[in-house]
Parts: sequence; structure tokens; C-alpha cells
Amino acid sequence: MGYYLNPGKKGFAESVRSKIYVDKTGLIAYTNDCLDTEQKFICVSRPRRFGKSMALKMLAAYYSCGCDSRDLFKELKIAQEATFEEHLNQYNVIYLTMTQFLIEAKDGSVIEYLEQEVLREIRKEYGEFLTGEPPGLAAAMRQIYGETGKEFIFLIDEWDCVVRERQDFEEMQKQYLDFLRNLLKDQPYVALAYMTGILPIKKYGVHSALNMFTEYSMTNQRELEEYTGFTEDEVKGLCGRFGMDFEEVASWYDGYELRRIQHIYNPKSVVEAMRCKDCDNYWTATETYEALKIYIDMNFDGLRDAIVQMLGGARVSVRTGKFRNDMCNLNTKDDVLTLLIHLGYLSYDAAGEKAFVPNNEIMGEFENAISDGGWENVMKVIMDSERLLKDTLDGREDETASALDRMHTEIASNLNYNDESALGCAIILAYWSARKDYKIIRELPAGYGYADIVFLPLPGRNKPAIVVELKYNKEAQAAIQQMKDKKYADVLKGYSGEVVLVGINYDKDRKEQGHTCKIERVECLGRDIVL
Repeated sequence: MGYYLNPGKKGFAESVRSKIYVDKTGLIAYTNDCLDTEQKFICVSRPRRFGKSMALKMLAAYYSCGCDSRDLFKELKIAQEATFEEHLNQYNVIYLTMTQFLIEAKDGSVIEYLEQEVLREIRKEYGEFLTGEPPGLAAAMRQIYGETGKEFIFLIDEWDCVVRERQDFEEMQKQYLDFLRNLLKDQPYVALAYMTGILPIKKYGVHSALNMFTEYSMTNQRELEEYTGFTEDEVKGLCGRFGMDFEEVASWYDGYELRRIQHIYNPKSVVEAMRCKDCDNYWTATETYEALKIYIDMNFDGLRDAIVQMLGGARVSVRTGKFRNDMCNLNTKDDVLTLLIHLGYLSYDAAGEKAFVPNNEIMGEFENAISDGGWENVMKVIMDSERLLKDTLDGREDETASALDRMHTEIASNLNYNDESALGCAIILAYWSARKDYKIIRELPAGYGYADIVFLPLPGRNKPAIVVELKYNKEAQAAIQQMKDKKYADVLKGYSGEVVLVGINYDKDRKEQGHTCKIERVECLGRDIVL
């Protein structure tokens, strides 16, 4: 076993021995089906801390020849598959972590350094089959295959780091992509190539240098959806095991929405929450908010408005198809939003082609980013939200209406009031501070209609539920009556306790104060409202 050639099972064994391990070995069954087929080129792009490196260590442990990994996998899902024994420890594996070569290479000679390092191990194992001095890694692979018939599996981690971290060196990027193409494309020694990164494969002109790869990205994970992160059932199982409340964990880390699986969780954050027995923002341990701020501060038409709408819980349309899959050729609002989807700051609704902020953890990152200048109007709304929530819970109708008017003035340039939906975004943004105690839900089915906004208290919070009905150019009292007539209390399921009914109307023609508010407190016993 070596470092690059057949690294063996140590890395994956550490994962399995960890206090928290979620079995994702079903991925191996998929890659087994791809071996030596037209589908053998796989490029998986996901945000940081979504288990990409762990998946590569798992594949290395399973495929690497020169070791016996049977005991490591025998209790896991892959052991039940028909192909388990057939491919176990049967392949030469080349494992490359591109960040290592990028950091260690002198004078930017990344490819030269990579080939030097890997060929050193190749010669130790297969030197007898290498004649002369092969001009490069691909030539050495061809010689070995010609003499032995042995195929190789290539596992490449952080494949896109050259694109991400050397953004101004376009010639270096092109040389790197040409190197990968020469190493992998149409080469008979390749049984499988599995690459991971944050960005999909970079596009140059109308073609991709690596067009043989099938791409699995945050806009379309295809058959690999269940391996993108933790599923809802997996998180429920962990919550039961560690005594954590599932609803609170979901409000913090759920929200990555794929085409088939609607609830995908950030694995790293969930693991940390279970270990620490505390829901908190663990994203800051893997990324700094300055990276987000750079992009949301870009001066593209409509970008700032889109960010404010999403902070208010809205989904905004985004065209992802023109994104060039790098971090410097950003020319439109859609380019920035698509990049933020790939970085994990936004989730993507493929059916509606819309982007949105996935959960409370990421909302916290946006708050950090906008607090550092340039977003003073939005930050004023956020800072005043604690007082607004208190006035609402205390039933101060005039104070609540006045506060909403002031907040509307602050964000009017970014969020135009033209219907109840836009009003709803503004209201959620105005009640920003409620996120720490409530799960906030837009347009939840309730009784004979939909409750516009529902604030459900998280477990352990001694807070009343809040149901908000919005009206546009009507009457606030009509909103309260509608909640009663249409039995909106049904939305609260088994909740028992106080409920604050809040009717808010915005009348664009009123000169002094556009917002009016009516507040009533009622008692909810299960699903029955006691007036």
C-alpha cells in the first residue's frame, strides 16, 4: 500500500470507528455498475463538509488491492449487494488530493509536481514494466496496462481547487484540464474515475475539456441524491439516539432540496449538533462570512433585491444554465446566485427553477455578511425585530403597525409591496429575531385555506404560537375573522397553549400609516380554539 497508489482502508476505518457514522456504502453499488462502462466518469460537486472526502476514502478502502477490507464492510449495506465480492479489493487505485499538490508545488508547477510524486510510487510497484523514462503519468499507465492488463481507478478529491484558488491564472487552469483529459479520456487503463469538488467542471467556449464526465451538482444530483447529505430518516434516527429534538434540528440544518429527495441535511453540522447536544452555527468553522459578502455585494442589477427577498423567506427565479463554473467570470445576478447554490449558501428548487436560503444556520451566515457594512437599511430592520416581536406578543396593535411602517421605509427600495406575497416577505424579515424561538412556515395548509405565516414555538421555548394573516388594501380585522371562520387553528396539529392571531393589512393609499394591525390571544386545546 502507498500514499497515492492503493492507499488502503485506514481513512475509511477511522470514519466507521467514529461515534457517529451514517452508512452511505450504497454508493459503492452504483459505482460498481459504472465500472468499465460509458458511465465510468463521475464528477460530484457539493459544498464543503458534505461528505465528499469521506466518500472517496470509502471507495479507496473498497477497491484498493493489496489489502483485505472485508471485515470493514461486512456489516454495512454494500455487503448485501450481489456485486460486493466481485469487486472487493480488486483494482489499483490512484488517490489524488489536489489541494496538496497546489500548496506544495513550487513556482506553480502543479502538474509537474503531481507526476513526480505519483510516478515515484508507481515505479516502486511496477518499475519492471516501465521501459526508459515515460514522459508522464499517462504514458506510464499505458505501459503498465499493456504489460499487465491491470486497470486503474482514479479518485480525485478537490479536483476544482486550481479553478477556485487560482482564479487569475487562466492558462494554468487550461493546462490542468488538458492534463486531466489526457490522463483519463479514451484511456484503456481507466476502469473508473470519480472526482469531487465544489464547482462543476469549468466550461471554456462551447465545449468542456472533460466532457466525458457525468456531472452531479447541487442543481442536479441525479441518481446520487441520497448520498448528497443526510436524509430526513437518517437525521431522525440520530436525534432519537442522541436525545435531540428533530424539529429544532430540522429548522437549523434542513432545506437542501433536490429533485426527488426534498429534505437533505448538511452532514457536518448535524454531526456537530449531535456531538455537542446543541443546535448552533457550525458553518463558520468551515467557511468565513467574508466569502459570502464578496458575492452578495456585487453590483449586478436585481441582486440586492433578490437577496432581501430570500432573507424574507421568498424563492427567487434563477437561470443556472449560463454559469461558467468558476468564481471569476460572474457577469449577472444569475451567475452569483448559481455560484451561491454550489457553495451551499442557497438551495435550489429545480422544478420551479428558484433559489432560496435553506435554513437558520445559513440565515446566520447572511446576517454576519450584511452586518459588515453596505446593508444598513436591512440591518436596521433586523436590529428592531426583537422589539417588534415583543410588541406583537404583548398585543400592542398601534406600536406593531407603526414599527412595520418604519421597517417598510427601510427596505422599500429592495422589496416592493405589490401583493400579499411581497408583504409576507417583508413581515418575515421584520420578525427576524423570532427565528431563535420559532419555526417559521409560509402558506401552511390550515382548515379550509392556507395560513399566510405560522410561527410554531420550538420545543422548550415558553412562547405562544403565532398565526399571521395578511391583507393588501383590505382590513386587518377581516384577517382575524378569516382565521376564525376558516379554522386556521387546524394548522397547529396537536399544539396546546396560547395562540396569538395577528391580522396585518397594508393600504398603499393611506397617507399617514400604510399598515394596520389587529391582535387577539386565544387558547388552543389540540385543534379547538377557545375564544
